[in-house]
Amino acid sequence: MLRQQDVGHRVVVRRIVGVTGDRTLFTDALGELVDLTETDLTLATAKGTLRVPLREVHRAKRVPPARRPHAAAVIALETAADEAWPAPVRSRLGDWILRAADNWTGRANSALPVGDPDRPLEAAIDAVVKWYQDHGQQPLINAPMPLAAPVSSALDERGWTSRPLTLVQTAPLAPLLATPAAAGLPPVELADAAGDDWYAMVAEHKGTLPAAAIRILNGVPERVFAQIRDAEGDLVAVARGAVTGPDRWLGVSLVQTAPAARRQGLGRHVMRGLAQWAAQRGATRAYLQVEERNTAAVALYGRLGFSTHHTYLTREGPA
Repeated sequence: MLRQQDVGHRVVVRRIVGVTGDRTLFTDALGELVDLTETDLTLATAKGTLRVPLREVHRAKRVPPARRPHAAAVIALETAADEAWPAPVRSRLGDWILRAADNWTGRANSALPVGDPDRPLEAAIDAVVKWYQDHGQQPLINAPMPLAAPVSSALDERGWTSRPLTLVQTAPLAPLLATPAAAGLPPVELADAAGDDWYAMVAEHKGTLPAAAIRILNGVPERVFAQIRDAEGDLVAVARGAVTGPDRWLGVSLVQTAPAARRQGLGRHVMRGLAQWAAQRGATRAYLQVEERNTAAVALYGRLGFSTHHTYLTREGPA
């Protein structure tokens, strides 16, 4: 049977679906285990999210990952993503990065355990806990999976919990650039700095923006704030882009559309604007981070050519 250590890994589940005469009927499901409770397990499959009651599980086991990127590729992308979302308070634990930003977003307030922490794993986790306690914050570790599976397993033994699984998705810019602009949509405006209404729209989704948030959003030399206004001049869509890393990745974040303006193609439109901006700066690929349970966003990004490069779990230490 599966355990918490298997969350974030590819598994196969044989499920009981019925009985015919004296014969039990089964069906198999293959996917990434994204949640495991006392009563159910949840898989991210090629056909979508599947929740299976444990009473229906006949057999389940972990299987080898499908086309997983090499560790070096995961580390390079995670490093580029860290550069694009720079926490103002930072420290090093060997190769591990410790980050704090007034508790604004998990990415900026968690340790990134990639590389060698320059000490035994248990001592490294102790050092992470102490660092966050010294900064008055709950210890968090962002564990890229399955690269950081040993770290995640050690955290299981300590009783750390997990936030919902996050997908790190990537796509080439070329298909997005080749998509014709939808007729009748307002232009995408690009600026080096965001206005008050841009921040206000983001705050509706992310909560109040502390000073650390403003520093993060503006702390990248090559960044852009995209927005779309309606005929009355009101914001109807926003997004942020940043180009970082030796591979010149476009990092896409904070894609938001006003509720009354959804299903009009504005999300695709604003991302096309980011892609044009990034291509002029030498980028050829984009990445974004989205919770697996946000099915609407995952579907949108899938239509734009994004697929999962790897995943990560934000692990929460005891408060």
